[in-house]
Amino acid sequence: MPENRKVVFDVGNVLLRWDPFHLYRNLIPDDAKRDWFLRNVCTSAWNIEQDRGRPWPEAVALLVAEHPEWEAEIRAYDERWHETVPSTIEDSVATLAELKAKGEAVYAITNFSREKWAECLIRFPFLQSFDGVVVSAHERMLKPERAIYEVLFDRYGLKAGDCIFVDDSEKNVVGARAAGMRAVHFVEPIDLRAELRGLGVRL
Repeated sequence: MPENRKVVFDVGNVLLRWDPFHLYRNLIPDDAKRDWFLRNVCTSAWNIEQDRGRPWPEAVALLVAEHPEWEAEIRAYDERWHETVPSTIEDSVATLAELKAKGEAVYAITNFSREKWAECLIRFPFLQSFDGVVVSAHERMLKPERAIYEVLFDRYGLKAGDCIFVDDSEKNVVGARAAGMRAVHFVEPIDLRAELRGLGVRL
């Protein structure tokens, strides 16, 4: 890889599979009730605030007060969170390992809660192999806000134009490009190596 080309990974649904469905398909077997619960109780808008830095105990208490009839299911989102992450995305993890084996510096920008990130560093040791990571909860900002990409550039001395960002969210890809990065929209099935090669990465 040219010395100035740096690959920057998202984590959820690029390196780790994540979906609350994996937990709630068993907790709430009825499809209609489960869909209602995830749209109206443990919503994506509620979850993203943990990624912004809100502590999980506070988040759970807030929803239990609003929806006491769903207390057990709400608490499960926190207490059984790891069931929402059933596995790694093996090809992506292998691509990351290949870059590291070549001696390349690799980075990550991820929307992740403080507590679950700390747990995942133990569960998935490869997450400790990055040369630099920007975790949204640590910074109290989220992708696709421009400032979170600039934290990466400033903290690790990178130039936006030298970075290739890989993310499953189209809005985060758009945000990365607006910040000056090249970007790959990660949607399976995808040949990540081919996408990176097309942007100048030697793999």
